[in-house]
Amino acid sequence: MQFTLYLNFDGNCAEAFAFYARLFQGTIVHRSTFGEMPPSEGMPPIPESARSRIMHVHLQIKDQALMGSDAMPGADATCGGYQPAQGLWVSIQAADVAEGKRLFDALAEGGQTVMPYAATFWSPGFGMARDRFGTPWMVNVAQAA
Repeated sequence: MQFTLYLNFDGNCAEAFAFYARLFQGTIVHRSTFGEMPPSEGMPPIPESARSRIMHVHLQIKDQALMGSDAMPGADATCGGYQPAQGLWVSIQAADVAEGKRLFDALAEGGQTVMPYAATFWSPGFGMARDRFGTPWMVNVAQAA
């Protein structure tokens, strides 16, 4: 079994995933917009304001995946509308303190530092930040054995 994170955005998914691809040194293997969806019976027309939004994106990072999409503009939160992430953090296990610092600094830039990156009693490097796209991240370095 494998879990895959699926992130939601309010119109800036393409920008976010371009940033994540550079930061995590991954490859976007699929990206499609709502405007590329073929019409189907019973489906309402896609509003012009949503045509360039990302319907689905798949970022491959070695043997892991990160996926996401934009919400439909104006949609109610119970029907696919955008809501900021609540009650969760995306946790990254960095290889070492320097890599953790690089990741944390990039994720925190333009966003909000919740807990500065520093040594803790459980880790030589840990920090929490919401990136400029609103995604909450924890960066952790495993304690040396």
